[in-house]
Amino acid sequence: MNAYDDLIAFQRETEALAQIQGRLGWDQETMMPRGAAAQRGEEMAALEGVLHARRTDPRLGEWLAAAEASDDVAVAQLREIRRSYDRNVKVPARLAAEIARVTSLAQGIWAEARANEAVADFLPILGEVLALRREEGAALAEGGDPYDALLQDYEPETTGEDIAALFDRMRPRLVALRERVLGASRHPAPLSGHYPEATQMRLSREIARVFGYDFTRGRLDLAVHPFSSGSGNDVRITTRVNEHDPFNCFYSTIHEVGHACYELGVDPDFLLTPLGRGVSMGVHESQSRIYENQLGRSRAFTGWLLARMQQAFDMPDIDADSFYATVNRVQPGFIRTEADEVQYNLHIMLRFDLERALIAGDLSPDDLEAAWNDQFKADFGVEVTKPSDGVLQDVHWSIGLFGYFPTYTLGNVYAGCLHQALRDEVPDLDAALAEGHTAPATEWLRENVQRHGARLPPREVIAQACGFEPTEEPLLDYLEHKFGTLYRL
Repeated sequence: MNAYDDLIAFQRETEALAQIQGRLGWDQETMMPRGAAAQRGEEMAALEGVLHARRTDPRLGEWLAAAEASDDVAVAQLREIRRSYDRNVKVPARLAAEIARVTSLAQGIWAEARANEAVADFLPILGEVLALRREEGAALAEGGDPYDALLQDYEPETTGEDIAALFDRMRPRLVALRERVLGASRHPAPLSGHYPEATQMRLSREIARVFGYDFTRGRLDLAVHPFSSGSGNDVRITTRVNEHDPFNCFYSTIHEVGHACYELGVDPDFLLTPLGRGVSMGVHESQSRIYENQLGRSRAFTGWLLARMQQAFDMPDIDADSFYATVNRVQPGFIRTEADEVQYNLHIMLRFDLERALIAGDLSPDDLEAAWNDQFKADFGVEVTKPSDGVLQDVHWSIGLFGYFPTYTLGNVYAGCLHQALRDEVPDLDAALAEGHTAPATEWLRENVQRHGARLPPREVIAQACGFEPTEEPLLDYLEHKFGTLYRL
């Protein structure tokens, strides 16, 4: 075997172990008994120690120096392995293991604090997580911006300044659209009624299949915070249920199916290699958001969904146009995952500002709740009345995902570009969606985005799929047209 073959063989074993670590995380959020939390933290720390040792093994450096790429795929494999190696050798093994242990514990503490509306119970462990991630950011940055260094885990080749500039360009049009919509004379009614959990879950599984989710390689479970886990041939998703708001369950499911189908759609030749997963969280979110919004909340698909819900539930009488308006109803709200398309990105901008301040040391965990509530009132005009509607609503900071939040808006921007290109190439898409046939869209996305895995850099995969460099304009134009029409602006 030559150096390249040795390197890939070693990397496959590392990737397999990383999948096992991911499965432990899935179990922790879905099925693990509460009393196992401390032990699970030790297990995660031990496994992270093994993974860190492999990711910093001196042989990697030797193989990388000697390996020769025979084709574009090999070039990409070497690029991704080298990026991971260069990053991991900067992080002490002790620190990597401690981050795994503490974030595993913090996740359970966050869930309990959220359930009990007890911010004070979460703040000490949040302080520990933040200190560890600051230390990691400093080690990675080597004198640069720690937040930028952490951001590379989720969106390579992007900086906090890039994100801030994007948000500055988007905010005026989003705020203006929100004000016009909220000031409109027409406001759709909310959905009323009772929607039993078991029936919601049955329909959620049907919806997942409609969007191409392969249950022979995945499963759907309940969790406090919906997520997708895994890659290759084992990709699992979760959702959550509110018996008075079935949209929460259905659209969380569609969102996570978008993530899962990205992983399931990667070229199988890349299995258990660095190319065998999504290239960035921004591109990942482009898949979940286009599945959820441009496809799932379209007039065509909501007509199909209404018919299925009327068969499954005892529903109030509602016509298809009114149902479409209700699905896309814009209203002030606290919860990011339940936010309408007009306001969603404003929720992300708030979190981005706060987490940058936390990493920079300009904001302490003790002051976080007040800062959140003040900023939310300034941005959305309503008072946060309980922590589960505010600073405790998201799991991300408890598990150390500082730098993750802005990728949601990047994903929306990428989805806007992809949707424009998709509509140009599949002009009869609505006719298919109206029949519950998503394949024309999902197969286009699989061919143009998903199959590449991490072979192409994030912006390049979007530009290649769309035929133009990604920009926020298609997303903002889509939002203004859709909601301008819905609200007769």
